[in-house]
Amino acid sequence: MAVNIFGLMIHWYAVMYLVGFALGYLLMRRRLHHEPYASITKPKPWALVDVEDLLLYAVAGVIGGGRLGYVLFYKPGFYLENPLDVFKLWEGGLSFHGGALGVVIALAIFAWRRGRPFLQVADFLVPAVPIGLAAGRIGNFINGELWGRAASADLPWAMIFPTGGDVPRHPSQLYQALLEGLLLFVVLWLYARRPRYRGQVAAVFLIGYGVLRFIVEFWREPDAYLGFLSLGLSMGQWLSAPMALIGIILWLWSRGRAISDVQDPSAEVVEDDSLEDGSPRLSV
Repeated sequence: MAVNIFGLMIHWYAVMYLVGFALGYLLMRRRLHHEPYASITKPKPWALVDVEDLLLYAVAGVIGGGRLGYVLFYKPGFYLENPLDVFKLWEGGLSFHGGALGVVIALAIFAWRRGRPFLQVADFLVPAVPIGLAAGRIGNFINGELWGRAASADLPWAMIFPTGGDVPRHPSQLYQALLEGLLLFVVLWLYARRPRYRGQVAAVFLIGYGVLRFIVEFWREPDAYLGFLSLGLSMGQWLSAPMALIGIILWLWSRGRAISDVQDPSAEVVEDDSLEDGSPRLSV
C-alpha cells in the first residue's frame, strides 16, 4: 500500500498511474511541436486544448476498458458471482489489453467529435503511452505484485517478494518497465519524428508492445487462477500475439494507402517514391 486516506487504501500502482498520466500530458504537449501536428490546419490546428481533452478521454478509456478487460479476461467467474466487486477499483485489477481496447474506443469518440481522422489522433497519442506503462510497472514492483517466475539463486538480481513465497524470482515488473516502457518509448519517439504515413506510428506501437510483452511473459509468473493455457502460453501471450499481428497488417495497409498528414501547399506526396522504411518522400 502507498497511502491510507480515511480507510481508503491507495495502491502504489495507482500513484504511478497518476505519474504516468502527468508524463504523458507533458509529452503530448511536446508532440504539438512535431510534424505533422505543428502544421495541420484542417479541420483546425492542433492546440493545447486538444491535448487536455485527449488526456481525459484516454484516462477514461484506460480505467473503464482496463477494468472491464480484467473482469472478462482474467476473473469472469468471480465477478459473475460478485458483480458489485467490479466497481471496487481500489482493490486493484486492470488489464492492459482491456485498457488498450478502451482507449481505442475513447480515441474514436474523440476523433468523431473533433472531426479528425482516427489514425491521425492515434499517431499523436501512442508515442507518449510507453512512459505511462513504465510508471505502472514500477508501481507493481513497489507494491510487490505481478512478480516473475522462479529464478536461479545465482541470478544477481533475483528477488524474494513478500507474497511470492521463499523462492527467488525474476523482477519481471522491471523487465516490463524497461522493455514495454523505456525501450518502446525510445523506438516510437524516434520513429514518429520523421514523416510517416497515417497509421504507421500506431502500427509500430502495436507491433512493439505485442512482441515485447510476448517475450517478457516468459519470465512473468502466470496468474494462479489461470496458469498456462494452450501451447503452454500465458493469457498475456495469447492477447499480445494478435495485437502484434494487427499492427503488422495496419502498417502494411497504411503504407498501401499512402496518406500523409504532412501538408504543405507547395509539396505533394510522391506515392511511387517512398523511402525504404515506408515513410513518404515529399517533393517540392
